[in-house]
Amino acid sequence: MKLDADRARCEGHGLCEDVAPEVFELDDDAVVVLLHEEVPEELERKAEAGARVCPVAALRVTA
Repeated sequence: MKLDADRARCEGHGLCEDVAPEVFELDDDAVVVLLHEEVPEELERKAEAGARVCPVAALRVTA
């Protein structure tokens, strides 16, 4: 599975990082950074949960 991050839309709330720190982090400007190009199978549920909690829908799960 892959993730897509709309960094221009990200407002730096950090909820994704709270839910899945193995998948997401915020950079020095408080903008989301994806830690994996392809999410390892064991982290897929966490990645989906992190994308779901984004209040501005800046994260999207892709095939």
